[in-house]
Amino acid sequence: MDEKNAYRQKLEARLDQWRADIDKLQAKANEASADARLEYEKQIEKLRGLQQEAREKLEKLDQAGGEAWKDLKSGIEKAWDDLGAAVKSASERFG
Repeated sequence: MDEKNAYRQKLEARLDQWRADIDKLQAKANEASADARLEYEKQIEKLRGLQQEAREKLEKLDQAGGEAWKDLKSGIEKAWDDLGAAVKSASERFG
């Protein structure tokens, strides 16, 4: 397996884990009181936006040819760090 594919698989695995964490928060939101549900929904909406941004970065990685994908790494890492921090924060806050 080449370096790009290994990197992509690592990113995809983290994205899948965060998707599961967001789904858990959604399940908690569905069981929460009306006021709490509003707060959950705000956070979930933010997380889904970050998740979409991360997914778009992953698609750009797929489209990058040759060694050009390495130029995208810093942007990808930032998107992953932002999403990871936001998921962790929301999980700690509502977990």
